[in-house]
Amino acid sequence: MAGRIGDLRSNAATGGSNGLEMEEEMKYPDRQHSNGTVTTPASRGNGMSVEAHSAHGNADHDVSETSSNGARPQPPGTRKESSPLAPAFMVSAPGKVIVFGEHAVVHGKAAMAAAISLRSYLLVTTLSKSQRTVTLRFPDISLSHTWNIDTLPWAAFHSPSKKRKYYDLVTALDPELVGAMQPHLTAVSSDAPPAEQKIRHAAAAAFLYLFLSLGSQQSPPCVYTLRSTIPIGAGLGSSASTSVCISATLLLQSHALAGPHRDQLSEEAEKQLERINRWAFVGELLIHGNPSGVDNTVASGGKAVLFKRTDYNKPPRVTRLGDFPELPLLLVDTRQAKSTAAEVAKVAHLRTTHPAVAGHILDAIDKVTESAHALIASADFNPDDPAALQHLGELVALNHGLLFSLGVSHPKLEKLRRLVDDAGVGWTKLTGAGGGGCAITLLKPTTTSAPSSLSSSSSSPSPSKLRTLQTRLEAEGFEIYTTTLGGDGVGVLMPAVLTNGSAEVGGEVIDQDKFLRAEGREGVERLVGVDGGGAGGERGEWRFWRP
Repeated sequence: MAGRIGDLRSNAATGGSNGLEMEEEMKYPDRQHSNGTVTTPASRGNGMSVEAHSAHGNADHDVSETSSNGARPQPPGTRKESSPLAPAFMVSAPGKVIVFGEHAVVHGKAAMAAAISLRSYLLVTTLSKSQRTVTLRFPDISLSHTWNIDTLPWAAFHSPSKKRKYYDLVTALDPELVGAMQPHLTAVSSDAPPAEQKIRHAAAAAFLYLFLSLGSQQSPPCVYTLRSTIPIGAGLGSSASTSVCISATLLLQSHALAGPHRDQLSEEAEKQLERINRWAFVGELLIHGNPSGVDNTVASGGKAVLFKRTDYNKPPRVTRLGDFPELPLLLVDTRQAKSTAAEVAKVAHLRTTHPAVAGHILDAIDKVTESAHALIASADFNPDDPAALQHLGELVALNHGLLFSLGVSHPKLEKLRRLVDDAGVGWTKLTGAGGGGCAITLLKPTTTSAPSSLSSSSSSPSPSKLRTLQTRLEAEGFEIYTTTLGGDGVGVLMPAVLTNGSAEVGGEVIDQDKFLRAEGREGVERLVGVDGGGAGGERGEWRFWRP
């Protein structure tokens, strides 16, 4: 997981960072209005006193008479029979890309971000009650740490002046709670190099703060194992995806969520997603200090959002794009290191030295974003119509050209774009701060599976062209991800059982051993991926909140 935590006490008190990373540019949206616009009130104070109940809320006690559920009393001096362990379950959430509006958003213009089908997967395994431990295993960042549940600072987190309800809006960390948690983080990867330790501390802090806020000392002992197919540190929302997985998992374990299920009403699904989103934002506070809330909003609800911030003393205006279509996307990581702050500084300098020219470029980027929003939101937009996709693709290319004019591209990004243009498979732009990093290509209809009516078109690429392009990109040292834009948000697999063509009775049970042995991104997708790991469509066992 990408992120920074440094001194948690300092972060909680001051927070903040500069740059184009959207999670570090704006603050968190609170409530959504009927028109889809989200606004945020001022931060609420602390002082909530009603605690969220654990899924296993009470400790064992002697039974002296028949209980309300009909259980027979235990004879004196005999041990109570152990309750069966809760079955393992999984939670998954997507990453994100910025589709339109990079850099312009820093200067008060609109930007659009959308979910991608690269996802994080969190497996929850319940242990016997005698264990009294909670373990975090994130092998992708070499994190493995165990806490004794009974020695955690429950008194601090559950004091009447500090305890939050599971449905509260938390817009800032409590410095006292962060301080109480700090001694329990010092042993996390204490022998790792500073850069690696910072990443692991960030993940551990996000989990532990939410665990202490949403759980109780009677919370069941568990192992939480996370695998991700999202590149880390590439500006693709890996930390927000992880925070959403943690939030949804702990809320499910505290019985604070309903569903998801096929017949769930839209209003109910929206309410559950907002609850997940709010606590995921708290996780992002631990990781980034001053996140925008955009990344976790996309990871929670999926699809896309349009956001704009004209006054940095006020929260951004965020509009959910629930009808955003699912579109085939080629995501390419140039593996070129970048500095977000340096790229933002370039544009700021250009505005100072050439204010009129830079202003016109930023205005033009804003017009591109507005045009894309209008196109996608129009009632007659059909993503399967080649003309409509051509229109959208041209806007993608225009956006990149304008970003190049601002000086935030890179020779590797330009090489990538030329290779894609030569192959004729789609329209390419950088995504994020630029100066390296990643680029996205909106694929033309027949790049993946074209209708026969398009196959004869000279402008429609064949699948072989895409394969040839991938070979050339790999030869340049680029990493390629074939993904989908605008898919589902957070989902649940409960219990963690998939058919997978397995001979196991009732399906293949996903346990820790299988999950950890899955090799790389492809192995994780094949084993548990929500889209079947390329094996032919969405796995029906996964459930999603779909407003």
